[in-house]
Amino acid sequence: MVKYIAMIHLCSLTKTMKTIYLGRSHGFSILHMTGPDIEQLYEQMGKELGLAAQKFMKAGKLVPDEVMVNLISSELKDIKTTPWLLDGFPRTRPQAEALHSYEKLDLVLSLEVPSEVIIDRIKGRWTHLPSGRIYHTEFNPPKISGKDDITGEDLVQREDDKEESVKQRLELYAKNTGPLKEFYQDMGILKEFHGTESNEIWPRVHKFLQSYIPSQSGPF
Repeated sequence: MVKYIAMIHLCSLTKTMKTIYLGRSHGFSILHMTGPDIEQLYEQMGKELGLAAQKFMKAGKLVPDEVMVNLISSELKDIKTTPWLLDGFPRTRPQAEALHSYEKLDLVLSLEVPSEVIIDRIKGRWTHLPSGRIYHTEFNPPKISGKDDITGEDLVQREDDKEESVKQRLELYAKNTGPLKEFYQDMGILKEFHGTESNEIWPRVHKFLQSYIPSQSGPF
């Protein structure tokens, strides 16, 4: 039985590719973890690794590979009886190589969505900053264009949601994930799933995982 899995995807996809589908409610008994979740847990516990990671994040910097790998491997070493899935980690080949020295993955899933689809989804987001309410020009438009439904205040587009910013992130993602996927492909444990929506991709992911992890239910 497969026990250790990683899922590779662009961070922005987490809103649509909900890995909660891998949880008990959908038949898989598997522990779902993300880097930020572990960072927050360790910071709350006052552990040195979590505090170190938070220093970089609060300064607007990327957490160094060494700190991130040590943080995650420290958490994983105590989980030996339950299958787990790392969501969005590793992100680069150096991270993958470092993680491999601590834990050997059984399976790596790569969610592949066309760049133009991602750009269209993200660039349509508009936010009401005081409340955090998010609208989308196509999927969840405000009643009055550019205005919050509740307060009537102006909506703004965050820098991260602007088309040029999204394109830059996609370029960086492609640059990093090419060597990363090659690393796992050479091991024979990489499986790619292509599509444009979670309802299209997930049934295939679910069916594939049923060959490796016991499941009692369908994908929905």
